[in-house]
Amino acid sequence: MSASGGTRAIVAALAANLAIAAAKFVAFIFSGSSSMLAESVHSLADSGNQGLLLLGGKKAKREATPQHPFGYGRERYIYAFLVSIVLFTVGGMFAIYEGFEKIQHPHPIEAWYWPVGVLVFAIIAESFSFRTAIKESNEVRGGLTWTQFVKRAKAPELPVVLLEDLGALVGLVLALGGVGLALLTGDGVWDGIGTLCIGVLLILIAIVLAAETKSLLLGEAAGADQVQKIEDAIVDGDTVTRLIHMRTLHLGPEELLVAAKIAVKHDNTATQVAQAIDAAEARIREAVPIARVIYLEPDIYEPAAGK
Repeated sequence: MSASGGTRAIVAALAANLAIAAAKFVAFIFSGSSSMLAESVHSLADSGNQGLLLLGGKKAKREATPQHPFGYGRERYIYAFLVSIVLFTVGGMFAIYEGFEKIQHPHPIEAWYWPVGVLVFAIIAESFSFRTAIKESNEVRGGLTWTQFVKRAKAPELPVVLLEDLGALVGLVLALGGVGLALLTGDGVWDGIGTLCIGVLLILIAIVLAAETKSLLLGEAAGADQVQKIEDAIVDGDTVTRLIHMRTLHLGPEELLVAAKIAVKHDNTATQVAQAIDAAEARIREAVPIARVIYLEPDIYEPAAGK
């Protein structure tokens, strides 16, 4: 995934959420709807999340240091994980608390046109943000389904924004349903039920995000297609006769570590072995440009020894 594509989706989501949060809070003040209060906090949490993603992207660009010789690429994973925590605590738990409170102490919605008008506006604005995230994701997801894309993406920004925007749209529909039923029945309990549903939705999305970003933090290997390209690039049949074994690890979304033991001819000189390694590294980088840290160990392949 290009970093610029993820940044465009984040900025679009941030602009939409800031405008929506302000509109929702005004609607809450005039109507007293708990759904609107929960949704305004939801939008504020989303805005903070987009700020965290932008901050993580900036910090990930720092140069490597002696203390962090492989750089700071995983900063993007850390901040994406923080997003899931913020979404769970600030958005989800607050909405659940507010929903229970409204169910226990219901009150009618005043000035109904405020929440209804703002929710319609918010749905339109979120739809544009969601459309941007879908467009940017389509450029990199290839033939993967959306579920596969969220699970396999090594860059966390687009999956995070996609799930946030999807959750925001579904949450807005739930809020509109809760407000609408409260207005139709005159019973404010429906507003509380809508708020409660928003909270459950946010917590479920936060759990999915946490699980996916945790896997990235632990360290994931290259994708199967990239592994195959690297294996094909290493062996040229002349200077490198076989790949004995290999490990790959993402140091960040756009930086891959490759460590492999390769078989060379037993009668090669040290100079020839060094040249073979250099040539293999060049082939790997040409096949998979994000393979930036490469360690190749030469060996003599002995089938009987299992090497």
